[in-house]
Amino acid sequence: MAYDMMMLSIFNAEFQQPWFLLLLLLFIPLILKDAGKKIKRGILVPTTQNMQENTAIVFIISLLKISKYILLSCLIIALARPRTYSTSINKDDTKGLDIILTVDVSLSMLSQDLEPDRLTALKGIAQKFVEKRVNDRIGVVAYSGEAFTKVPVTSDHQVVLEELENLNPLEMEQGTAIGEGLTVAVNHLKNSKAKSKIIILMTDGVNTIPNAMDPLVAAQLAKENDIKVYTIGIGSNGYALMPTRTDIFGDLVFTETEVMLDEPGLKDIAKITGGSYFRATSNSSLANVYDEINLLEKSDVKSNKLYDYQEYFKIFLWIALFVLFLDALLRWVLFKILN
Repeated sequence: MAYDMMMLSIFNAEFQQPWFLLLLLLFIPLILKDAGKKIKRGILVPTTQNMQENTAIVFIISLLKISKYILLSCLIIALARPRTYSTSINKDDTKGLDIILTVDVSLSMLSQDLEPDRLTALKGIAQKFVEKRVNDRIGVVAYSGEAFTKVPVTSDHQVVLEELENLNPLEMEQGTAIGEGLTVAVNHLKNSKAKSKIIILMTDGVNTIPNAMDPLVAAQLAKENDIKVYTIGIGSNGYALMPTRTDIFGDLVFTETEVMLDEPGLKDIAKITGGSYFRATSNSSLANVYDEINLLEKSDVKSNKLYDYQEYFKIFLWIALFVLFLDALLRWVLFKILN
């Protein structure tokens, strides 16, 4: 079992039996009764000029007037059972899916045949896919001429969304090592206990690193570890504006270049692992691909919301007991002594 703790707020407070708070309305007739009492008169004297007021007695009388209200308030609040709570989500990860988004971040992913470019379009659509997979653990592997895990599979989807947003081709070694990206994802998933293990492999090119892992060998490794791979070929057919060099200012220069995509290889990877191949030539078709994968892979996870309560009625009972003791002390001991 895995417990994903949600944020606890000090404002998560409630009364278990709030109807008892209606008893506070009894204070209205009590207050009116006290207000209507006639002041008892003492001995008539011609003047009080040289008399000293007993401030201790005045203070005790004032406390005795409000002590009963404090006592009753504490008892009523205790009956209403004040408490705070925190919540957690209880779910069995062995019935969910572990998904790794394996993203090609080679320089060609900045091509502008998708709006505004391939990588930016992919980021937005992949983020929406992550937001829909609320019960699954998701990770991110980035690859170009090298490959590494950006985010291990996690239920913290906010981290996944942030790392997808931060993907940058200019920070990685150039090239396209499809087999390396797939191998890193497989090695991360092979020991997973999830019901299903999924890799979504995205690329817009062909394998260009001669000594890197062969993509088909990586696909066989995925099959041996019961990992299904969905492959997505990104880019329009024909020609597209691609970054081919930098100018003297270090800015990328885009030129019309023929799209090179290893569709047969991507189809073979999907076929070997029991997945499917998709081609995305526009923003809308890429969105449709993710929607289709989302429909194909369903989780069996059923989440239960658990509440952890912290009770506070004892505090008010102790306050009431203290006020009762203080009232008796003032009324039957100190008041008689000072009077």
